[in-house]
Formats: sequence, C-alpha cells, structure tokens
Amino acid sequence: MKKYIWWIAGAAVLIIVIVFGVSRSKKGMDIELTGEVQQGDFEVLVAVTGELQAMNSQKIMAPSELKTGIFRYGDYKIQDLVVEGTVVDSGDIVAEIDRSTAGNSLLDVEEAIEQAETKFLTTQLDTTMTLQKLRDDLLNTEFAVEEARIKLEQSQFEPPATIRQAEIDLDKAKRALEQARSTYLLQVEKSKASMNEASLLLAKQQRRRTEMMEILQQFTIRAPKKGMVIYLREWNGQKRKIGSSISPWDLTVATLPDLSVMISKTYVNEIDISKVKKGQKVRLGVDAFPDKNFTGETTYVADIGEQLANTDAKVFEVQIKVNEYDPIMRPSMTTSNTIVINTLYNVKYVPIDAIFTQDSIPFVYSTSHVKKIVLLGEANDNQVVIDQGLETGEKVLISIPENADTWKLTGEELIPLIKERQLQKLKEKEEMDRKAEEAKKNKQRHQGGHPGQQTVMPH
Repeated sequence: MKKYIWWIAGAAVLIIVIVFGVSRSKKGMDIELTGEVQQGDFEVLVAVTGELQAMNSQKIMAPSELKTGIFRYGDYKIQDLVVEGTVVDSGDIVAEIDRSTAGNSLLDVEEAIEQAETKFLTTQLDTTMTLQKLRDDLLNTEFAVEEARIKLEQSQFEPPATIRQAEIDLDKAKRALEQARSTYLLQVEKSKASMNEASLLLAKQQRRRTEMMEILQQFTIRAPKKGMVIYLREWNGQKRKIGSSISPWDLTVATLPDLSVMISKTYVNEIDISKVKKGQKVRLGVDAFPDKNFTGETTYVADIGEQLANTDAKVFEVQIKVNEYDPIMRPSMTTSNTIVINTLYNVKYVPIDAIFTQDSIPFVYSTSHVKKIVLLGEANDNQVVIDQGLETGEKVLISIPENADTWKLTGEELIPLIKERQLQKLKEKEEMDRKAEEAKKNKQRHQGGHPGQQTVMPH
C-alpha cells in the first residue's frame, strides 16, 4: 500500500514539474517574441510573380484569306501542330489547318463550275442552231429577190398591171432581204453577248477553284524563319494548340520569339500599383533555376485595371525588361520579381508584425509596458519605417501581451499627423482611380466599343 502511495506521489510531483516547465517555457517564448527598432538603409519592395516572354517575336500566321477571302466565313481549327519548343528552320512545316470546312466550299465551287460549263455548252449550241437557221433564211431571201428580179425582166412585154405587180414583188423581196440581214446581224451580236456571259461565268468559277486550291496549299503552315516555336497564349490565358479555332481577327497559329531580349509579364494588385512606375529597378529569379539571379527594369505599367478570374480583385499589367541574356530562359517560365520601389537611407524600422491599430491609429507594445503611438512611413513585406514615436534600439513585442488594456498609451500628439497623412493617401488613391477611369473611357471611345471588363487568368 505504501509503495502504491509513493508511486502516486511521484507521479504528482512529475506532473507539477512538467507544468511548471511548460509555463516557464511559454513565458520564455513570450519574451523572445520581440523586435528591435533598427536603423539603416531600407528598401520599399513589391514582390510579384511573372511569366517570361520574348520582347520581340514573329507570328506564324494562317492564310490571310481566312480573314478577307473566299474562306472567311468558315470555322477553322488547328489539325496538327509541332511540339512547343521545337526548333525549326525557314520553310519547315509547323502546323496543318483542318481542310474539312474549306473542302465543302471547294465542292460547292466544283458544282458551280459544272453548272457554268453546262450553261456555256447550251448557249453555244443554241447560238449555233439559231445562227444556222438565220443564215438559211437569209439565203432563201436572197433567192427570192433573184426570182423577183427575173420575173420583172420577163414581164417587160406584159400588160402594165403585170409589170407593176412584178415591181412590187421585187421591192417586197428586197425589203425582206434587208430585214433578214438586219435580224441576222442583231442575232450575231446577241449570241456574242450570251457566249461572253457564259464564258465569263465559267472563267470566274474556274478562278475561284484555282484560288481555293492555292489557299488550301497554304493550310500547311510553314516557318517564316529559323527559331523556336512557342504556342500563342490567348486572351483567356489558354494556349492555342491542336484543336483550337483560328479566329478571323487573329490568324496567329504560333510564334517565333527572339530569345535574345526577354521580358517578364506580371500583374500587380490595385493596392501596390500606385507605387510602381516605369524605370524602376527589379531583381529577378527564374523559378526553374533558383541559383540564377538577374536584374531588370519596369518598361510598362498599365493605366487600366483588369478583372482577375473568379475573384473581385483588380490587377494591373506590368512588363519588366530583363537586362541579361541567358540561354536557359524560355518563354512561359515563371519568374519571381522584386520591384525596388524606393531606397530610404538611414531610417528607423521595425518588423511589420509589431504594428497594431485601434481606430486606424497605429501603435506598438514596448517592452517597457507602454503602448506607443507611431507615425509610419514606407513599408515592405517584412518591415515598416517609423518616422516618429520610437528610438533606435528599443524593443517592441510582435504579439499582443496579457493585460494589454492596462498598459499606458503615449504619443497622442502624433494623432493629427497620422490622420493628415491618411487623408493625403486617400486623396491620392481617389485621384489615381479618377485617372484610371478616365483612361478607360478614352480607350473605349478610341476603340468604338462599349464599357465592359476584361478578364485575365491568374499567374
């Protein structure tokens, strides 16, 4: 029994030691969750993910007749396409366009040619028969004139009435001959016109067939020059591949990029876009090669936001030119881009997790058990600049302490400055929104379109 009691007592002591140790450990952890006010150079950064593209590229196009020619009303799909990344030489086959729709149009033209040929032959036969009959009639009329002339000559010794009748018969025969000749000439002109019309119709259909055959040969798409084939990314973010339709307003099948100059195309959220300007320096990394580092510069910042797919967030396109050339870089590779917005020299800053707010007023928990209101400056993903309210070397907590409501609050004199700065930022945002909306309307007026939202796929 005593042994059993000793076991219970030992277990109780062990539990107390463990609880006490955990309590001390937690207390130690609370002490460790602090940050120090540092002083030095501070970079304001915006980190975004991008996708490599060639700055310049040549498009591999389907026949232009699919846009303006005799095939423009069809639905044409890519039947075959070389594997993306294939290096081709000038004249190499890159793709095949499905010919089924064009084949149906060709059959229609073949049928039209048969009808035109039939009409041509029919017109030719009708013309031949008609003119033959008129020539026979004309010859008979000439014989009738000759007979009337002979009768008149033989009636010279007949009574005057008989002579007069012979003269009248000769005049009638002559008028009939003139009329026959006129009718024949008119019919010849009419026959020429009919034959010409039938011939032109036949020639037109034959030309259409020739044009179609020439265009169908262009359904085999060949590379215009040497390069690496890269699939075209469409407006919805999907790549144009086998089975994709060729639209009349964009006949691009694929591209041949110039890999010597690359850009990283990215999208910046509406919160950070006001910080991004053309000409800012960028640090880049290619995700597929984490040991490689590159530099770049922002070359384009969109004025109009675009709707991010499946969300309410708006993003703005930003293009970054890569300064260096490296053969490892290929279009569609993912990049990690750090845009250097600004560099501040000899400023104070703390971890951003140490900043708390109450009624939009920022403050920190100092290790001296005081809540200090602070005037904030620029920030990046990890730190924020302290313009006023803290001194270099001070310790601040990065988590809310126990009994925080009992801590004394200092720095109330900074509240007017804080509110003034917040109001200024609000005005700047409203001005930026106004300019963006104005640019959007101007673009819509220039394009002659209607208001709407463009959707982009997330990267």
